[in-house]
Amino acid sequence: MSKLVFLIADGMGDLPLEALGGRTPMEAAATPVMDAMAREGMVGLCRTVPEGMAPGSDVANMALLGFDPAAYHTGRGPIEAAAMGLSLGADDVVFRLNTVTVSELSDTGLMRDYSAGHIATEVSTKLVEAIGRECCPSDYVVHPGVQYRHLLVAKGAAGRAEARVAVRPPHDITDQGIAPDLAELRRAPDLWHFVQCAGKVLAGAENASKANAVWPWGQGRALALPDFAGTFGLRGAVVSAVDLVKGLGRAAGMAVLDVPGATGLLDTNYEGKVAAALDFLKIGDFVFVHVEAPDECGHAGDAASKTEAVARFDARIVAPMREALGNDVAFLIACDHPTPIVIRTHSADPVPFLFFKQGVTPSGAAAFSEREAAATGLAVAPGHTLLPTAVGWANGKQ
Repeated sequence: MSKLVFLIADGMGDLPLEALGGRTPMEAAATPVMDAMAREGMVGLCRTVPEGMAPGSDVANMALLGFDPAAYHTGRGPIEAAAMGLSLGADDVVFRLNTVTVSELSDTGLMRDYSAGHIATEVSTKLVEAIGRECCPSDYVVHPGVQYRHLLVAKGAAGRAEARVAVRPPHDITDQGIAPDLAELRRAPDLWHFVQCAGKVLAGAENASKANAVWPWGQGRALALPDFAGTFGLRGAVVSAVDLVKGLGRAAGMAVLDVPGATGLLDTNYEGKVAAALDFLKIGDFVFVHVEAPDECGHAGDAASKTEAVARFDARIVAPMREALGNDVAFLIACDHPTPIVIRTHSADPVPFLFFKQGVTPSGAAAFSEREAAATGLAVAPGHTLLPTAVGWANGKQ
C-alpha cells in the first residue's frame, strides 16, 4: 500500500481580484512546485461542504479527513474539546469561546475583531482564567486555549436553552452589527449573564489587550468519529497549529504531532511541521499537514499577505516534502474551503485539489489554481469521498 501525504492550505481558494490584476492569490503567488506537480498529476474540484451546512473549517476538514460531516458533526466546540482531551458527559454542551473586540456589548455594537488583535496566548490565558473565577455559575467551566480560541462547557445543558442559541461565528460578521447574536444569548439567561460578567472583567485596568468581550458559539455535544486506521487501513497523523484539526485527529484515533512555534499565522514554524511529518512517515502511512495562514489573511482582507501565504506554503511545505519523499509516496494537496478576500469569510464553493503520484495520467492542468481545476472537468463530491478516492488512486485504481 502506498503512503499518502495530504497537504492543506486553509482557505487558500479565492476569487479573481482587481488588486492582483484579475488573478486569484493562487494564480498570483509563486508556486513552482505545485504547478509542476499539477502538470504531471490530476487536478480537479471537490465540494467539501455538504448542502445546508455552514462552510467552516470544522465541517470542511472533517470531510477532507474522510468523515461525512452530515453524519458526525456536532459543533465546533466539541471538536476543540477533543483536542484538549476533555472528558464530557453525555448531556454536556461545549462552546467555542473567542476573546473578541466589539465596539460595545450592546444592540448598537459592531464586531470589530474576532481574534482581539490575535491576542497572545499568555495574555488571553490569564484573562480567561479570571473570567472563570468570577463569572461561571456552578455548572459552567472555562478552558483556556491558544490565542483567542477557548472553550466553555455548560454541564448537563443539552436540554436547556444554551444548547439552542444560534450565535454566528465572529469571523463571519466583521464590522457587522451584533444585535441578532445578543438576542440569541438573552434566550439563555445564564449564558447572557456570563457574557456580561466577562465584559466587566475585561474592562478592568489590568487588561491591556484588545479583548473586551467573549463570544460563545459553535456549541454541541461530545464528538465521536470512527477509528481512522480501521476505516482507511492507514496509520495516520495530523500536524496543525489549530485545535480543531488536532481535535478531529484525536477523535479519530490518529497521532497528533505538536510542533513548537506553530502559530497559525504567516510566521508559523513551517520547517518544524515538515520535520514532524517526515519523522512520522518513517513508521506511519498517512500524514495530514495543515497550514492556517492563507485563511487568516483572507479574514483580514489582505490580498498581498494571502498571496505570500500561498507562496510560503509551496516553498516551505510542499517543496521540502516533495524533495525529501521523491516518488516514494502519493501527494494530495487542497484547501478546506475558500476564504475570499472580498467577503473576508468562508464560502461553500468547491475547492481545487491536486493529486500527484508517479505514473498517473495527467488531467491537463497547466498550473494549480481555481480556474485550472475547473477547466479539467474532474470533480469529486461529496467531499468526504476525496480521501478514499485518493487512496484508491495511490494504489493504482485510476
